[in-house]
Amino acid sequence: MAFHQAQLADHADWRVEVPHPTPAGNLLPDGVVLLNNGSSAFVEIDRTMSYARLVAKLERYDAYRGAPAAGRGNAARPPRSHWQENYAGPSLERSFPPVLFVFAPARRRADPDTRKAAFHERARQVGSVDYRLTAATTTLPLLTEHGAGRAVWRVVGTGRSEERRRLAALPRPR
Repeated sequence: MAFHQAQLADHADWRVEVPHPTPAGNLLPDGVVLLNNGSSAFVEIDRTMSYARLVAKLERYDAYRGAPAAGRGNAARPPRSHWQENYAGPSLERSFPPVLFVFAPARRRADPDTRKAAFHERARQVGSVDYRLTAATTTLPLLTEHGAGRAVWRVVGTGRSEERRRLAALPRPR
């Protein structure tokens, strides 16, 4: 609803996914949102996953991003990978979609801000984060209060993770 209220996506522009095989194991996104600019974003809602499983999931996103092209190309275009076929945005924006982690309150777990901070520390160890893969985090209370279009997202990685950014201002992977 936060994406819909911010007019970033229609409430019906969410896909439920099937597992995507990767060299790091199957990747099953919690959801994929088609944004109003024609691009996509992967969204992970966390309440109970361990940090190790969350980082492993981020590593599977990296493996998915780096998976070789499958299928056939043609004279006009070379073969593309699964994510390029299904999630690449408009022609000017052919980078891997951002992976957005939303930390929600859960009984018998640390509060969402604490979980988010601990995840940032661990996720910095994933080699391509902040270079080939953009990952950002927020908490459900912050997202609910301010909306998905406001500066509620913290970029995972070195250097830029302290400031909050709007979704449109997230860095593009190189």
